[in-house]
Amino acid sequence: MKIASLTGLMAVLACAAAPVLGADDTAIERVATCKDSWLDWKKSDPERLAALGDHIRTGFSQHENDAFLVPKSSLSIAGLRVTQLYPDSVGMGVGLSVSVAAAFDETRRKLEAVLGKPLGQCETSDGMRTCALKISDMRTVMVMAEDNPKAATTLVGCYYYYEK
Repeated sequence: MKIASLTGLMAVLACAAAPVLGADDTAIERVATCKDSWLDWKKSDPERLAALGDHIRTGFSQHENDAFLVPKSSLSIAGLRVTQLYPDSVGMGVGLSVSVAAAFDETRRKLEAVLGKPLGQCETSDGMRTCALKISDMRTVMVMAEDNPKAATTLVGCYYYYEK
């Protein structure tokens, strides 16, 4: 009798916890993983670029004077919770990137599953871990995180111009 009660309680808790993460935002995921290109849309499909801009404006808000936006509700890419969105550039890269609440190795694994290809060009330097996958001459998917086993956030993005 107690086992049935515990099983029922576990099922209720599992159902209640599932919506906490939020749904994958496929529009943001596709741009952050270079599957879609806002740079290409800028020249060939301005309506699609405008739709992405509207999507970002309605789903994210400016965080004070910071360069990033924060989601207005819980959402994810590749099953990883998005904490920040950089819609234009970060550091020396121009593109779109998101910060996710996950360690580097987990993010890399899930991103490789979404891409269907392994990330390569991995290196550790200046306190950072990075891996990249060149999609085309103008598009590179990158994963970056602090080189610290306790680091709990990772940056994922599609960059069109990137300088080290």
